[in-house]
Amino acid sequence: QRMSCGYILCTVLLSVAVLLAVTVTGAILFMNHYHTPVTESPPVISTNPEEANALVTIEKADSSRINIFIDPNCPDSAGTVGRLEGLQSSLLRAVTDHDADAKATKSQQKALLVTVADEVAKLLTHAVQLRADCDGLKKGHSAMGQELSALQGEQGRLIQLLSESQTNMARLVSSVSDVLDTLQKDRGGARPRLKADLQRAPARGARPRGCSNGSRPRDCFDIYASGQQEDGIYSIFPTHYPSGFQVYCDMTTDGGGWTV
Repeated sequence: QRMSCGYILCTVLLSVAVLLAVTVTGAILFMNHYHTPVTESPPVISTNPEEANALVTIEKADSSRINIFIDPNCPDSAGTVGRLEGLQSSLLRAVTDHDADAKATKSQQKALLVTVADEVAKLLTHAVQLRADCDGLKKGHSAMGQELSALQGEQGRLIQLLSESQTNMARLVSSVSDVLDTLQKDRGGARPRLKADLQRAPARGARPRGCSNGSRPRDCFDIYASGQQEDGIYSIFPTHYPSGFQVYCDMTTDGGGWTV
């Protein structure tokens, strides 16, 4: 994300620079194309004593001359003077039009320069705004980096806690396994003893334990119902085996009275 922001910033700044260069180049080319017209000195109108038939001589700034001759068909001096006045009026009108064109050209160039200056000012304002936005983005990226660093720290602590909890769980499982192994060993040791007690022949004259009232119980539940509620070996007399045999009675699990 930081690299993409830098790429975007460089692209925007390069675009602004290219736009400024194009604008300035266009203004320079336009100014070079429209040269300021050189004001020429007005022509000099005078009589020409060197030409016998010439009435008026017009001398331009480049030293060229125009001679106005007398029309031999119109010897009237009044008509000649009228033509001279008309020629002078046309010359004055041409000079006035030339001055007006020069002023219009100057005003157009001035308006163009003002427009270019306004556009450059707008571009500079836009560039300043882009720079401010870029600074804001940099600050935002810095804050995001700090937040990411904090999140990475929290993630590391969570991973450490998980590893510690896994270690503690493994220890607990190991302890439970040890306890179960111990109970299994104790139970395995108790079963042979119980089997040996059941297979040991009763002593002579010894009466097997049965119901406390002297009745012949069919199972351990009859013994439990008669009031004897201690775990141990008892004699039962099922219907299909009237001579009886010894069994282990569980008098505590799930209400008691279970024939094991």
